[in-house]
Amino acid sequence: MKKMSRILVAVLCLMVLVGCISPAFAATAPFTSYTYSMDGEPMLSPDAYVPERIISNYDIGISELKAAKDLFFDNEGNLYISDTGNNRVIVCDDNFKVQFEIANFTNEHGVPDSLNSPQGLFVTNELIYVCDTNNSRIVCFDHAGNFAKIIYAPKADVMGEDTIFHPVALSVDASGGMYIVSDQTYSGIFSLAADGSFLGFIGAQKADVPLATRIRRLIFPDVTAEEYVTATYNNCAIDADGFLYVTTNDIDDETLSSAIKSGNKEYAPVKRLNSKGDDIMKRNGFFIPAGEIAIDGGMNASSSSTSGPSSIIDVALGENGMWTIVDNKRCRLYTYDGDGNLLFAFGDKGAQLGNLSQPTAIAYRGSSLYVLDASLNSITVFKRSVYGDIIAQALRHTEDREYDKALADWEEIRKANNNFDSAYIGIGTNLYRQGEDVEGAYEESLMYFESAGDVTSYSTSFKAIRKAWVEKYVFVVIIVIVVLCVVLSKFLKYVGKKNKEGITKLGKRTLWEEFLYGFYLIMHPFDAYWDLKHEKRGSVKGALLIDALVVVSYIYYTVGRSYIFNPSKGHVNIIFSVLTVAAPLMLWCVANWCLTTLFDGEGNFKDIFVASSYALFPLFIFIIPVTLCTNIASLDEAKIISLVLTISFVWLGMLLFFGMATTHGYSMGKNILITAATLLGMMFIMFIIMLFTNLIQQMVSFITDIVTEVSLRG
Repeated sequence: MKKMSRILVAVLCLMVLVGCISPAFAATAPFTSYTYSMDGEPMLSPDAYVPERIISNYDIGISELKAAKDLFFDNEGNLYISDTGNNRVIVCDDNFKVQFEIANFTNEHGVPDSLNSPQGLFVTNELIYVCDTNNSRIVCFDHAGNFAKIIYAPKADVMGEDTIFHPVALSVDASGGMYIVSDQTYSGIFSLAADGSFLGFIGAQKADVPLATRIRRLIFPDVTAEEYVTATYNNCAIDADGFLYVTTNDIDDETLSSAIKSGNKEYAPVKRLNSKGDDIMKRNGFFIPAGEIAIDGGMNASSSSTSGPSSIIDVALGENGMWTIVDNKRCRLYTYDGDGNLLFAFGDKGAQLGNLSQPTAIAYRGSSLYVLDASLNSITVFKRSVYGDIIAQALRHTEDREYDKALADWEEIRKANNNFDSAYIGIGTNLYRQGEDVEGAYEESLMYFESAGDVTSYSTSFKAIRKAWVEKYVFVVIIVIVVLCVVLSKFLKYVGKKNKEGITKLGKRTLWEEFLYGFYLIMHPFDAYWDLKHEKRGSVKGALLIDALVVVSYIYYTVGRSYIFNPSKGHVNIIFSVLTVAAPLMLWCVANWCLTTLFDGEGNFKDIFVASSYALFPLFIFIIPVTLCTNIASLDEAKIISLVLTISFVWLGMLLFFGMATTHGYSMGKNILITAATLLGMMFIMFIIMLFTNLIQQMVSFITDIVTEVSLRG
């Protein structure tokens, strides 16, 4: 009895302890952290950041914030807040206690002046730069809050009369040059010298003009058409190398969604600009850095009520190449590395610690993230977790070229988050960088790149392996090439001899001779197609053999290509492979026979089938060698592989065209018309087949329903 009582007491204590601990863990992160797979599926991730505290006006020692727009940390850790609704800038020390406020001042003319809806902030070692937005100017103060100077709206002939200077954000480079975002300027970012003189616009966005409008403007250049303006920027940040990160949420949802799917950087919501305004951002991830990928879904509560691409309103630059953007539509943060790989996403709407309502700005202070919320009138502090520290450490070790340490870091990250594709890429990358010093590192890296679906990196490692193999077996490679050339030369001589003998041969030809005739036909289509029809150099058996060889070649092409050229290898469907060749061939033959019967064609269905089948011969010749070459080629040679395949299909089309002209005795003009009509006929037959199939399905469904109803009533 006593033993049972002790057990019950222990269970009760454990239940109480779990009840106490669970809320604490639940409050740690009221959101789900995740990344994205190569297929665009959100994958759960450990929390890289957890909410630490909220800094309110009471903590700072000021009256309530009102529609605050920006925050900035200087090199000493002091905090600057643009309290836009209260027309002031608040300066706090590194403990977040107010030092002074900037609202009213005496300008350079000795006249009392004041800020009007200040927004963007930037602080250098000498000056505090404030975007005095509604006054259309930049006002500068020293670190004691004393007025220093005013940068007025620049003037230049290239600006045009419709250019409005309405600064909302700015960044300052090491020389004092300013990059200013104006929310009503469509020409790009204002670039000003330290004295305020206008240098030019950089980074102008591309207008999304529909294709139909472009064609209409091309045909009717003098007709007034719709006007399409470029997207405006909304924020910016400058890195230690002087490159400018800019963001926009002015791209329409349809264009942005298309850019995310296609990887089109022209309409990317985040760009990294050099001094000339060229976008130099690395986008080596599965998707361009644009925030949410599953735009009609996601991992957090806000996803159920929010759709469409992210609305990016600010970017913050951290250590080791990490940078973070904030989506004020979903109240979510997305962190990327220097190569554009998504490291983690977190955040959600709500009122709990760690949730946001209307984020307007984001900044790093050390490893912590600070998010200004204009609706909650506070700053939420997110502290980096142990998991996040390991990611940052891996990036730092990679940047410092300590690849063995970075490899250990990524291994630890993979163990903590097996869904994290970037961890596999990180392991593979560091193995590759150790490849020359560690035996088997290149080969091992292939496995990790393949697991992450990183074809580009896989190709890079494969090139290193190929180079080492060729250097080791260079004489073997030379001998193999020479032997292949000799064998090919002798085979072609044999083919030429057999085809020459076939000219004078009488009687029935063997299947082998009919097959070899294909080599002559692809080089001499006019003479060969005439002999094919009138001299019976080919037959239905020979045509079927060629069709079968093309099917086999296609099957081998499906399964025989290397991972670089076929990342999504799957099971072979023999029936589908046969139909891939047979269906277009039969559609062509039927459509051509139907038309040529009406328009005085000399060939019958058998002639059309034989001629069309022999036209497929280039596919058999090219597909197998191309497939073999994919196993020794890298992505650098992909264009050559594509070119060879394109040549084979163009060759096929030419043979088909000339073959039909010879078979039916058509002139060039008439053959062009019949060929075009045949293609339309193929489409019509396909439509009829689909319509008939749908009708059969409906009939079967109707009969099945009747039988089911009768059986139930019976």
